[in-house]
Amino acid sequence: MLELLLKWIGLALCIMFAGRIIPGITISNFTTAMIAGAVIALVNLFIKPALIFLTLPINILTLGLFILVINALLFMFVAYLVPGIEVNGFLSAFWGALILSILSIGLSWI
Repeated sequence: MLELLLKWIGLALCIMFAGRIIPGITISNFTTAMIAGAVIALVNLFIKPALIFLTLPINILTLGLFILVINALLFMFVAYLVPGIEVNGFLSAFWGALILSILSIGLSWI
């Protein structure tokens, strides 16, 4: 249980970090980042596998690089769902999702 809580706090810190370094992503406070972390986890659990399955042909053609586009679109979707997070455009969402993916790999080692 403690491990899950630490990963959730770590994901919220990663979201705050992405909001700080990427222009075009605004996060109001840490509570909003915690809510966004929970929503991102749920979206990655339920929606992302279906999207990857539906876009399997284009993923094969692009050698898996289309998953970066899916991550950016899901990041924009989470920003739409959670009040207090603003993402200005696809490029900001792309870089935010990329930073979040790289940092969450580090979180998986916890």
